[in-house]
Amino acid sequence: MTRKIRLGAFLPGGGQHIASWRHPDQPADGAVSFEFHKQLALTAERGLFDAYFLADGLAVGFGGAREGGNARVAGFEPVTLFSALAPFTTHLGFIATASTTYEEPYNTARKFASLDLISGGRAGWNVVTTTGDATAQNFNRDQQLPHADRYKRAAEHVDVVKKLWDSFEDDAFIRDKETGVFFDPGKLHDAAHKGEHFKVKGPLNVSRSRQGHPVIVQAGQSDDGRGLAAATAEVIFTAHQHIETAQEFYRDIKNRSRGLGRNPDHILIMPGVSPFVGRTEEEAREKYDRLTSLILEEDGIGLLNGLTGGTLDLKGYDLDGPLPPAPPTEGMKSRQALIRQIADENNLSIRQLYQWVASARGHFTIVGTPVQIADTLQQWFENEAADGFNILPPWLPTGLNDFVDLVIPELQRRGLFRTAYEGRTLRENLGLPFPINRYAADRQVVQAAE
Repeated sequence: MTRKIRLGAFLPGGGQHIASWRHPDQPADGAVSFEFHKQLALTAERGLFDAYFLADGLAVGFGGAREGGNARVAGFEPVTLFSALAPFTTHLGFIATASTTYEEPYNTARKFASLDLISGGRAGWNVVTTTGDATAQNFNRDQQLPHADRYKRAAEHVDVVKKLWDSFEDDAFIRDKETGVFFDPGKLHDAAHKGEHFKVKGPLNVSRSRQGHPVIVQAGQSDDGRGLAAATAEVIFTAHQHIETAQEFYRDIKNRSRGLGRNPDHILIMPGVSPFVGRTEEEAREKYDRLTSLILEEDGIGLLNGLTGGTLDLKGYDLDGPLPPAPPTEGMKSRQALIRQIADENNLSIRQLYQWVASARGHFTIVGTPVQIADTLQQWFENEAADGFNILPPWLPTGLNDFVDLVIPELQRRGLFRTAYEGRTLRENLGLPFPINRYAADRQVVQAAE
């Protein structure tokens, strides 16, 4: 089958750009409007997106930020939201975020297995370790765990969740009303896990779905994050400003996965892209400039305070001067380094920096026509920089409509994107293999040996 671009849609109801809620086209209460999220899901499915993706935090404003103009200060818990949205769609996948640091594996496994059943096999789990002291203080801690410790816990957490998802074999349920046999007890298995961070007996009290289990997604870019992704992820969201760094990441992950005995074709790497689409370059630039003009200074400063690690308060600095040095923290180390790289490479002032990252927080922003945007996506896709892209429309619903109505037809015209869904599950549409239940696989090995 001809390789196609995969597309995720990152659609927070409050908008992606820090000032998007102030735009006349965006509902001011979009972050907590179910009807608005339903509209977005239907548009994404009309555009044949693989999945609706939502990041999530466990503190006010994604890490404790309380700037008055930030619409992301509060919103829905994503698994709950997606469970409600799933019945309104038939093909669109739903990738929700859950934390390996502040959740127990059994709870994580249970809620995502439930979403997978409710959606008919269209669920994905975005694995995050969760940063920030503000979050830690909501979970009986004063400070966040060290970066390395979070990733060690995450690796074990994912392992336990996958064991729990295999509790019931795919054909365990007989449901024979005549004999009264509901399920085969021989095809129900304990996780029986004892590790450094978790002790979980199991089994899980939710069965597998038609796609086996949810797609595992990861977004870390540090060395620890790359290691976890290469070992466990099936889809990787990543942030790059240049094709060269995207290629380095792409090749590194594929090589690491190959070294771990995995098929690198079964790991899809999808950089984030925030497109400002115009029928002309001038129209695209006008859209960018209009949204930029709505940023409040205090919100821009608050955004940078968070993205640089939270130890540097920029309120007292000249906004038209350079970004001062900031010591690395135990938070999102790769994102802190990326923000510094953007500032230094482009010689941006503090004001220019927050204006540039306001739309995508370090992901690649493109301002241009459908042809120009398609040219960039095609270049990355065909040159070992991406298997697809996570699209971050700057404001909603217009930014999503622009991409669906203008860019997707151009990608289809070039034969780079589907014209119809390939299947009904998220795995089928992503081209990922069905995960064989480990216990059924072991039985097949034993039977073959006999």
